[in-house]
Amino acid sequence: MKTALLPLSLTLSALVLTACGNNQTSNNANTQTDNKATTNNASGQVELLNVSYDVARDFYKDYNPIFIKHYQGVNPDIKVNIKQSHGGSSKQALSVKNGLEADVVTMNQGSDVELLAEGQLVDSKWRQNLPNNAIPFTSTIVFIVRDGNPKGIKDWADLATDGKEIIIANPKTSGNGRYAFLGAYGYGLHTFNKDEAKTHEFVKGLLGNVKVFENGGRAATTTFAQRQIGDVLITFENEANVIKEKFGNIQIIYPSYTVSAENPVAVVDTVTAKKGTTDVAKAYLEHLYSDEGQELAVKYFLRPSNPEILAKYQDKFPAMQTFFPNDVFGDWKSIMETYFKEGSVYDTLAVGATGQVAQ
Repeated sequence: MKTALLPLSLTLSALVLTACGNNQTSNNANTQTDNKATTNNASGQVELLNVSYDVARDFYKDYNPIFIKHYQGVNPDIKVNIKQSHGGSSKQALSVKNGLEADVVTMNQGSDVELLAEGQLVDSKWRQNLPNNAIPFTSTIVFIVRDGNPKGIKDWADLATDGKEIIIANPKTSGNGRYAFLGAYGYGLHTFNKDEAKTHEFVKGLLGNVKVFENGGRAATTTFAQRQIGDVLITFENEANVIKEKFGNIQIIYPSYTVSAENPVAVVDTVTAKKGTTDVAKAYLEHLYSDEGQELAVKYFLRPSNPEILAKYQDKFPAMQTFFPNDVFGDWKSIMETYFKEGSVYDTLAVGATGQVAQ
């Protein structure tokens, strides 16, 4: 059991309203400048593709020009262009496995990077290649309710009672949804003294109240905030703060016990070796740990891995009792096998759930 303080602010701009359950790739608006790199690319130009989860779209939109400005100070002779692709984290990982040529992946779940490591696209020791086990920042799962909290939602237990309509990302396709499920399940184990039967009953009741299972976290945001469907959205804290800043007429509910979400990153070595972009890709991820990278994480209410910067902005991050999935459920391979593969615990508990599953 760990206690974590969690953060996140976002300059939503057009992002909240552009649901992205499908892969979407775009040029970053300010991402071409002069740079020089020690890479095999002899053309004087380097193009990186960052394949990421949907809620991270705006963070990286802001991060890319910051990185390029830093990088061109050392490498003024190479022009760098950075593209972004966003969607449900697991769908994105599958796209890379199936041939989408990402130079880097920036996901919200370790299993999505492990999938690529098992396919020998990413170094098997990817967690040792960057600080903090390749996790530059974290988030947590919270609830968003309508202004005034008309349904009186205070904790996970309230989500399993009658008369609640829940919006959630689909745990079968989205890291956001998977963390939400594990948050609920972990709360059940914690509350019922590891009684699996009572935990199953509780989680089944919660899933039965789901109105829509969206294909990704940002799509779930759009359904709740723009389409005004549902009483409560279960999502990452950083996304919750985005919605609050954009719309204002919502409340964030911090549950008594919830899951801490990692945001792992890795270089896709097979792609960068072929393209000659390895050095730039490594630098791109390393700069996430710089002071300006960590400060940007705070702006988006992501909890920075740098303890000094976290302490500096402690007022942004309410103290919460949280747990990491690996501490409760084992490694990600075990988690995926036990809870999310076909016929697993999630499928069993979701039977009879009334929510519409987004395709």
